[in-house]
Amino acid sequence: MTTPPANTHTASPPVDHYENFPVASWLCPPHLRPAIAAIYHFARTSDDLADEGDASAEARLDTLARYRSDLVAIASDQAHSGQWPEVFDPLRKVLRTFSLPVPLLADLLDAFAQDVRYTAGQRRYRDDAELLDYCTRSANPVGRLLLHLYGISDDLSLKQSDQICTALQLINFWQDISTDVPRGRWYLSQQAMAAHGVLDADLQPGSHSEHATRLIAAYAKSARALMKAGAPLACRIPGRAGWELRLVVQGGLRMLDKIEALRFATWRTRPKLTAWNVPVMLWRALWMRQG
Repeated sequence: MTTPPANTHTASPPVDHYENFPVASWLCPPHLRPAIAAIYHFARTSDDLADEGDASAEARLDTLARYRSDLVAIASDQAHSGQWPEVFDPLRKVLRTFSLPVPLLADLLDAFAQDVRYTAGQRRYRDDAELLDYCTRSANPVGRLLLHLYGISDDLSLKQSDQICTALQLINFWQDISTDVPRGRWYLSQQAMAAHGVLDADLQPGSHSEHATRLIAAYAKSARALMKAGAPLACRIPGRAGWELRLVVQGGLRMLDKIEALRFATWRTRPKLTAWNVPVMLWRALWMRQG
C-alpha cells in the first residue's frame, strides 16, 4: 500500500519509489483524496530529502531532524518552521480531521534516516530479519495509515496490509539492484549472499553469475509469497479503495513477472512497467478472490 510513486491508476502503474503509493487516483474514495495526497507528499518529500541531490550525510540527517520537528509541532497544534508549508499545512488539517497516528509518520522518518546512515557508512544488512525490520518502518506505516483513513483496524487486516507493503518494498529493492549497488546501497543481506555464495563482483553490470541469479530468484519467490498472503485484504475492502488496492497488488506481482522474465538478472537491467502492462493488471485484479 505504498510504496510507495506517483499513481496507481491505469495511466501510471506502480514502478518506483513511492509510486506504489495510491496517490489520490480516480479509484480512491473522493472524500479521502486530500488526506491521501497529504500523507503521500509528507512521505515523498522526506524520502527525497534523504536521497536526492548532493548534500552530505550530515546535512541530510540535519534536514530530516528539522522536518521531524515540524511534524512534532503540527501534531502539538503549534506553528511549523515554514520551510515546507506545502507539506505541513495540508497535513495539519488531516491530523485534525482524521486523528492520524503520528508515530506511523515518524516511523517513515526513522527509516529514511537509517538509509542515510547505512549508505554513508557502507553498512550492510546482516540478515533478512534486519531487513524486514527496516520494512516495518519504511513501508508498513503507509498501509496502516491508509487503513486508518478507511476506518479499518482489525488484526487480520493490519497483518495483511503489512504483508502487502513489505512485499512492495522488497520488490522495489530487487528491481533496483542495478541502480542501488553502484550507489553503495545494499539491501541484499550478508547472510543471504553468503548462503548462495554471492560475492560483490557477482552483482556488477557485466556479471552472468548463476549464484546471483539463484539469490534474486529466491528473494523474488519470497516476495511473491508475501504479496499473495496479504492479497485477500484487497477483496475485503469495499468499493473504490478495494479496487485501488487490487491494482497495487497486481502491479507488484507484475513487476515480479518482469524480474523473472530477465532471468532475475536485475543487477544488469532494471525492469519497468509500462502502459502495456495495464490490461494484464486489470484482468488479474478483476479475478482476484478473497480466499
